[in-house]
Amino acid sequence: MDESNKLKFEEYTDEFDKEYHPKQEEKKEEETKIEKKEEIKKDIPIISKKPKLAIVIDDVTTRRQVKDILNVGYKITMSFLPPTRQHKDSAIIAQNLPFYMIHFPLQAQTFKFAEEKTLKVGDSYEKIEKRVIQLKKWYPNAIYTNNHTGSKFTEDDVSMDYLFKALKKHNLIFVDSRTTAKTVAKKYAKKYDMPYIARNIFIDNQKDFSYIQNQLKKAINIAKKNGYSMAIGHPYDITIQVLSQSKHLLKDLELIYVNELPYLKKD
Repeated sequence: MDESNKLKFEEYTDEFDKEYHPKQEEKKEEETKIEKKEEIKKDIPIISKKPKLAIVIDDVTTRRQVKDILNVGYKITMSFLPPTRQHKDSAIIAQNLPFYMIHFPLQAQTFKFAEEKTLKVGDSYEKIEKRVIQLKKWYPNAIYTNNHTGSKFTEDDVSMDYLFKALKKHNLIFVDSRTTAKTVAKKYAKKYDMPYIARNIFIDNQKDFSYIQNQLKKAINIAKKNGYSMAIGHPYDITIQVLSQSKHLLKDLELIYVNELPYLKKD
């Protein structure tokens, strides 16, 4: 990738250009029997449901970004970076939205622009829980949080165990941005009896209209195949432009917030 197109506020890893396709687990024998019984009930109409697509915009910090995203005209989940000296109002501007997430800064393998108070591998449980409590205080209505960067942190068993323990205790659900293929988030979602939620596509690794729209099409195709998908982008002007001008591609889908994904159960 050309250096000028790399993300400034998000770490760039090989995983950003890979689609995530969760494996479909084999159905239990009893579930199969029930399905077969339902199939022979010819008098029951089959209701067709539209594929569902959740689009997430990470790194939201300003009122202008919020306004631009709302002006797109359909459901988009905004994920807000915690307040810092650079963006003091990022919690305040989230409060009146019907749904939003916290964009939780976690340690990357290599990244120059780490956010203040990014959690690191080796941090104690007490430090991690304290950070979770602070985030919950800033964003009292938040139920979901996805990782900002985190390619190092999300690979580390001890760190993720501590994080999921704290999230569970304080009623937050982790959404895996999958900045690394070696993420262990699913393992600890299962351990703490929490849903495993993960993005399928990053749409704007390159700030180019055609590239972003093609990535959006990939997310659409995954939704049509699996019934749902999640795409993540950033509040770049070009990304907002693509989303605004791609409504014709979305006419056969239902645009939803992350909390409306139909697979919010352990898979």
